[in-house]
Amino acid sequence: MVKNGIDSIADYGALFKGKRLGLITAPTGINAEFVSSIQLLHDHYELAALFSPEHGVRGDIAAGGMVDTYADPYTGVPVYSLYRKDSKRMTADMLDAVDMVVYDIQDVGVRYYTFISTMLLALEDCAKAGKPFVVLDRINPLDGATVEGNVLKAGYESFVGHYPLPVRYGLTAGEAAVMANDQMGLKADLHVVRCQGWDRKMQFPDTGMLWVPPSLGIPRFETALLYPGTCLFEGTNVSEGRGTALPFEMIGAPFIDSQRLADEMNAKRLPGVRFRPAYFKPTASKHQGELCGGVQVHVTDRRAIRPLDVGVTLLYMIKELYKLFTFLPPIREGSRPFIDLLGGDCKYRAVDASPATLLERFREESSRFALTKRQYHMY
Repeated sequence: MVKNGIDSIADYGALFKGKRLGLITAPTGINAEFVSSIQLLHDHYELAALFSPEHGVRGDIAAGGMVDTYADPYTGVPVYSLYRKDSKRMTADMLDAVDMVVYDIQDVGVRYYTFISTMLLALEDCAKAGKPFVVLDRINPLDGATVEGNVLKAGYESFVGHYPLPVRYGLTAGEAAVMANDQMGLKADLHVVRCQGWDRKMQFPDTGMLWVPPSLGIPRFETALLYPGTCLFEGTNVSEGRGTALPFEMIGAPFIDSQRLADEMNAKRLPGVRFRPAYFKPTASKHQGELCGGVQVHVTDRRAIRPLDVGVTLLYMIKELYKLFTFLPPIREGSRPFIDLLGGDCKYRAVDASPATLLERFREESSRFALTKRQYHMY
């Protein structure tokens, strides 16, 4: 039986007892009985503060929506925002309110997904303040063995890439915290409450657990599996499927010929995936209310698929076929284009960029990272 760290919390009473606890969590912070880590810490210890990542501790904030400070209506505990326009860090006042910070969120094992940045920023802040930091570890749903993509380069740090990780990094949150603490020389008082029964080769369907969406944009496991590749479309004028029932599975734009794109992509014979011509009208985000042509990406073999290969190949196929394709400009003056922040460097916009050259370089970088990360494996 596979268990996450929260399911073993009763064995760590000595670690939490007598301390004012601050909890960074989200709707996925639950035990095997679906009891939230908020409720468990509130009932058995002194829960002094909640710290909200993107989407809110109760999951009621849309992607990109700012989180305000308020009192949690169910516990009365103050909720402090770690997703503010001016900063994503913990302030001195937040840290003064607690003796220890606990992190319990189900991640998806992808560098762009902002929860990993929230954790690493909080780890740095706790290290500087001398506050202990505890990760209630959770399994990596994509597996803990496969590594894909290039490593984030210096100068391209952002909230969608804070630490030099590849796109799909093959670590649990606890392992990533230990690695960052060591390699960045943070010297944080770091504790990891480990998972039980998980093998690194396991993907989420192998665990017997029930899927709880880490955010509304990741409604099911197949979405999470495709996300390392299809999230790249957030840096383009092509819809990544937000505002549909299949975000990150439906890719399209008003200028795309669905049948042609599906035929061209299926001719590539990428392992573990098929492309179906599709039409959709997003109810939100890019091309809201417009009819988009495109494809639905179907996973046919979750072991064989390499989602970054899929995303990169699809992106450059659309770029080659349609002159109206473009990378989005920087969000604000002086910042980098979003594709550079997602990509961790500027290679996607290079004049000579192609799927073959990019993926070859990515494989070299991910292979080196895979060797480095082994020393931090806990499972």
